[in-house]
Amino acid sequence: MACLVNYAAKMVSMSAAIHLIDAKLFSRVLEQAAASPRRRMNFNFHPSLDDNPHRFLNVMLRGTYIQPHRHLDPPKAESFLVLEGEAALFIFDEHGNIERRHTLGPHAEAFGIDIPPGIWHSLAVLSDHVVCFEVKPGPYTKALDKEFAEWAPREGDPEAGPYLESLLTKVNP
Repeated sequence: MACLVNYAAKMVSMSAAIHLIDAKLFSRVLEQAAASPRRRMNFNFHPSLDDNPHRFLNVMLRGTYIQPHRHLDPPKAESFLVLEGEAALFIFDEHGNIERRHTLGPHAEAFGIDIPPGIWHSLAVLSDHVVCFEVKPGPYTKALDKEFAEWAPREGDPEAGPYLESLLTKVNP
């Protein structure tokens, strides 16, 4: 028992800051997202990119574009919970056809979704902004984190805006 107590004390002393997930945090990250050219911002709860799992808030404003992607190599599942706002989650087949779409949020079809590795997906913001809590395996290596769909425009491409708008027209066909 003393060994467990010593281990717990050591872990607490080594731990990163304790964060309340509250309206003040949402507001602070929302301000950062509004100042970002990408119209979104993460707030990581994990102290290092090497940590496993990664736990973070992803605050996104309407109009942000997330290129469809998957986490296949290495295979990583990804979970989203929408804490504030509303988003559409799209699941695509290998050719970019929408297989499924779900509206996520506190007052929507579902609060969140868990996506297995290798599934093509993207998220679109339906409200003014959305606050998601995400969990996925670490570590994070930019070059290996995700495979972007070649059938969709890249972020920053002039076609990204029209592509996002075309997805949004399919939310409630």
